[in-house]
Amino acid sequence: MAESQSNAPLRADAAAPASGVIHVRTRLAADFTVISNALAQRRGSAVTVGVAVYISSLPAGAPVSIAALCAHFSEGEILISRALRELEAAGYVRRPRERTPTGQVRTRTYFYDVPGDLRERMKPPRPRKRPEATAVQEPTPAPAPAEPTADADPRAVAVLASLRRVDPRLILSEREAARLAPAVAGWLAAGVGAARITEVLTARLPDHFLTRPAGILAYRLRETPLPAPPTPPVERPAPIPPFQTCDGCERAFRSPTPGPCRDCRHNSRLRTAC
Repeated sequence: MAESQSNAPLRADAAAPASGVIHVRTRLAADFTVISNALAQRRGSAVTVGVAVYISSLPAGAPVSIAALCAHFSEGEILISRALRELEAAGYVRRPRERTPTGQVRTRTYFYDVPGDLRERMKPPRPRKRPEATAVQEPTPAPAPAEPTADADPRAVAVLASLRRVDPRLILSEREAARLAPAVAGWLAAGVGAARITEVLTARLPDHFLTRPAGILAYRLRETPLPAPPTPPVERPAPIPPFQTCDGCERAFRSPTPGPCRDCRHNSRLRTAC
């Protein structure tokens, strides 16, 4: 039988610690969220813990994009983005890009109340199998590591490498350029030019970076809607000249200015020549 709890505050003579916090507990029957101590007592940024608790309290389907979180919290884009990256690194958040049945690409957010490493430790251990006798194989040399940008789209890498010409702070390593290249390649495949991509990635950057430039560029590539390619100019046909009345034969003909028609001009030149 569970121990009963009272909602009444502690009396002055009740047993209480000599220092530190004194909890006044209230039994909640609705509108509450269960948070693990590993998350609530996580060392580091208070913004990261606050964002995690807020996302955990939301119903399924609630928007948790950077813009939605910035609308709720007073912190700006940089701190909120850094908090989500810390939660991703800790295993609480996963944000894969998925394609909808209509062909659009969107970011889905999965929040785990227990991170991956703790979930593995909470699982019961599997029975160990007895090792089977295997033939001894000669060790094979490990293949040389491939270059980070070997499989990346060279056009996308060129766009990323050119960003430092616009802002000298946007210097990326080969590994960072390879990680960002697929998103840039998607924009190029959609018909967005390199100049337009550079404009989107370098416009209105903060005066001071609180994170690596690659983090800011990754956020903009992920959260910015795909810009529409520039509309080609429409070639309009030349205007049709209006009708004029010939001064000699009074025949109607098209010309931008009044005067004689072509036949009358021709006959006039013949008479002059004679």
